[in-house]
Amino acid sequence: MHGPSLAETTAFIAVVELKSFTKAAKQLALSPPRVSEMVRNLEDRLGVRLVERTTRSVAPTAAGERLLARLRPALDEYQAALESTNEFRGKPAGTLRLTAPQPAADFFLASAIPRFLAQYPEISLDLSVSDTLTDIVAERFDAGIRIGERIERDMIAVRVTDELPLVVVGSPAYFERRGKPRTPDDLVGHDCVRIRFSSGTYVPWRFRVKRRDLEVHVEGRLGVNSVAVARQAAIEGLALVQTPPIFIARDLAARRLVTVLDEWAPTPATGFFLYYPSRRQMRPALKALVNFLRKERRGVS
Repeated sequence: MHGPSLAETTAFIAVVELKSFTKAAKQLALSPPRVSEMVRNLEDRLGVRLVERTTRSVAPTAAGERLLARLRPALDEYQAALESTNEFRGKPAGTLRLTAPQPAADFFLASAIPRFLAQYPEISLDLSVSDTLTDIVAERFDAGIRIGERIERDMIAVRVTDELPLVVVGSPAYFERRGKPRTPDDLVGHDCVRIRFSSGTYVPWRFRVKRRDLEVHVEGRLGVNSVAVARQAAIEGLALVQTPPIFIARDLAARRLVTVLDEWAPTPATGFFLYYPSRRQMRPALKALVNFLRKERRGVS
């Protein structure tokens, strides 16, 4: 009997990671029966059951989990080695899978991505927009974009935006109706939009008081997990919002929104970083994206 083939091990990894023979078949461009046959062949060659199958779920056995843990890094290196030959073609190529939160997608990726793809016509980009803290290794992403404080220390992180200061803004109509807060304590008498993380917790409002950054509890009728909805609520005069100016730069310039409490502005947030696993050889396409976003931050066309 021949030893296990690369195709069989690839099928096994796809089934376990996607938790589905059907999804694995779609990813591999094969039929589900063919994928099932390949996994059974691998189990027969190794003499051990690797996958538990029921009508509702697919899960690795203890032996399957151990095999996956050893195979995944090796397969990543194998794929990276093949893709490294792109360097000799003169142009980076292939598909990049990227995950980013909605604010990053809306306010700088939306304009940067078309320019990147125009510059590199042989690269395809699969962007997943999510505010959850995605495990990019487990979910098979090449890289992610997040605020610096939310990136694991074992990742390589590359800054793609400057630090993000915070401002409190409202519309002229709101201030005419409700007046302007003069200190953070005055927010008790104001409606404030509370932006929510995907975990369900709310982003705290922060201010710098006596050289210390302090969190202030605010109230309001609107809680939302969308910066775009919060921005529009402020423009319509519903409530105040605390947000980085990058998200509302045009509204500030057009005086649709006006800042208050500027003298209590807290220490800026670290800004957005692109990050990827340190153990993985950098693919030419990912290197191209890193260099492109670095130039975007410096304003180089």
